[in-house]
Amino acid sequence: MTHLDLPGIGRYRLRDPQQFPVPPGPSSSRVAFAAAHVVADPLGGNAPGAPAAVDWEATMAFRHRLWSLGLGVADAMDTAQRGMGLDWAATRELIARAGAEARAVGGRLACGAGTDQLVSAEVSLAEVVAAYEEQLAVVEAAGAQPILMASRALAATARGPEDYLSVYGRLVEQSERPVILHWLGEMFDPALAGYWGSADLDAAAATVLELIRSRPGRIDGIKVSLLDAGREVALRRELPDGVRLYTGDDFNYPELIRGDAAGHSDALLGVFDPIAPVAAAALQALDAGDTDRYEALFGPTVPLARHLFAAPTFHYKTGIVFLAWLCGHQDHFTMVAGAQSGRSVSHLVELFRLADAAGVLADPELAAGRMREFLALAGVRA
Repeated sequence: MTHLDLPGIGRYRLRDPQQFPVPPGPSSSRVAFAAAHVVADPLGGNAPGAPAAVDWEATMAFRHRLWSLGLGVADAMDTAQRGMGLDWAATRELIARAGAEARAVGGRLACGAGTDQLVSAEVSLAEVVAAYEEQLAVVEAAGAQPILMASRALAATARGPEDYLSVYGRLVEQSERPVILHWLGEMFDPALAGYWGSADLDAAAATVLELIRSRPGRIDGIKVSLLDAGREVALRRELPDGVRLYTGDDFNYPELIRGDAAGHSDALLGVFDPIAPVAAAALQALDAGDTDRYEALFGPTVPLARHLFAAPTFHYKTGIVFLAWLCGHQDHFTMVAGAQSGRSVSHLVELFRLADAAGVLADPELAAGRMREFLALAGVRA
């Protein structure tokens, strides 16, 4: 048994690691993407405001791990620190590299197209459209499915729902393949408050549905990250046949993916990055109709997810990279823009405990050793 002393908890014994079989392939009953993080170059000068320096070898290796588990990869999303340190130059390279790696192994890949290359605080709708078009071309050249990311520039520029319908309508029509829309709540990014032209979420949902219904066959689905299961289910039931609801609800994903008699959500989740083996096993159980095992696997991950995405939610990326380091998927706890400082020591201690309870720490000795290193640097004996 592996032990260590944790501040606020005392002597702690890690559980024996769980073994999860490698699935034979992707889930047959659900489409599941893990939104993947990037691994920073620890010697790359990743300070706040500096250009992102990425360890490309480790970053691509992590994507291969997700594909090997039967998960799709959603890349260049907010989990990859879009808008929080990953600049457009690095994002463009990330998309191109991920596209090449996906083609090499037949992995499913969707990538975010946004407007974050715009630097001016005041832009026109035409400039917003042009920025989207530039990024959409990069995603399509990589062979990835486009995700039209929520845009801070559009949120700041649009005068009402009609501007959203105009911008998105143009982009959807010119995309080479059906797109995934992206509705990110303000808990993930305060600059996106009032997205779709209204602070009233019912009115915003009506605008989304108008867009989707007006473009049959052009929209694969919509990723919804509002952390409101009831609202997601209500929207899901209004979608036209063939349009998917990709849950981005990192609080309520087990019940939303499981679904009910009226339907289910597919998945595009940041939490699938750190819990990938558990998620893959749970989805295989669901494919087999074994809902008891599905619940047994996913249930312990929910407290971990709720802590990981606790307010301020946009700092969840710090916890995801911390867990990747504990699990040996990277050799350091460093992030682009110095974002490793986004969570407190006490938050990360509790994250460690919950990750152990969820069966996420495949190598307890490695995780405990790295936790001791972290606490020692923080001035805490473990």
